Amino acid sequence: MIRWLLQGLGFFFVLTIIGFLIVQLAPGDAVLSMLKVDTVAVTDAEIEALRENLGLNDPALQQYGRFLGGVLRGDFGNSLMTGKPVMTELAKAFPYTLMLAGATMVLAVVITFVLGGLAARFQGSLIDKAVGVFCTAGAALPTFWFGLLLIDMFAVRLHLLPSSGMATPAGLVLPTVALAVAIAPPYIKILRNSLIEASGREFVRAARARGVSEPVIFFKHTLRDSLIPLVTILGVSLGSLLGGAVIVEVTFGIPGVGKLAVEALARRDYGVIQAFVIIVGMAIFVINMLVDLSYRLLDPSISLKGAERV
Repeated sequence: MIRWLLQGLGFFFVLTIIGFLIVQLAPGDAVLSMLKVDTVAVTDAEIEALRENLGLNDPALQQYGRFLGGVLRGDFGNSLMTGKPVMTELAKAFPYTLMLAGATMVLAVVITFVLGGLAARFQGSLIDKAVGVFCTAGAALPTFWFGLLLIDMFAVRLHLLPSSGMATPAGLVLPTVALAVAIAPPYIKILRNSLIEASGREFVRAARARGVSEPVIFFKHTLRDSLIPLVTILGVSLGSLLGGAVIVEVTFGIPGVGKLAVEALARRDYGVIQAFVIIVGMAIFVINMLVDLSYRLLDPSISLKGAERV
């Protein structure tokens, strides 16, 4: 636990440095963006006055200390797009991304266990080959194109589901399917190969020799031994989904953090970008920590090996 805490603190400070440097190294002038020179004529005196007021003429170390203090208070300033606090805008966007990420992971896991389990059970059969074709097609299809196909079929032609937005739960269906089909293929292949490998191990053959039933062997031995590599890639994917499934959110008009980040980049809304980098980065760190913890639950020998090394 102490090791994770120290790693988390170190990672947090790295993220704050990256967030601070976004404004320092970004092309253009942040002050001009704040003054919205595209619509309002400003003088050099006004630009210099704002620069002084924001402390941008202070030494870099002093600026970073001030920025770090704001981050620790949860203060990233106001959004240039709306004039509201950045954290308020992110708080409005995050629930949509969380719902999309959660629904996508649930559907992807269901698809993975059904197709991966069938492919492993009927290795080399027509079912196995059909699952392989699905994996190839799902990995090759551009997500935005597949999303547009779903919109055309189920929203435009059949009028069964909304084409954009999440005003109702039905609006979550099409983007969830588009994302799940895109991310499931590697999970299916990993689970299939892991199940095939685990079913041939000595402890599984010994269980069969003792007369243990096949369902018990599958769930207690084969499946559990196959979950570790799958959990790893699931954790990485969940982190990327929380970072914002940008293409899907833009395609389906979902007001999540991915869409918000794209708009902030286009308008040089640096406060939103800084908050996005730090908050999403820490969320990914926590997910990776939970993945590491899950290893110990799935295979206690991992923690025992670590204790022996110590």
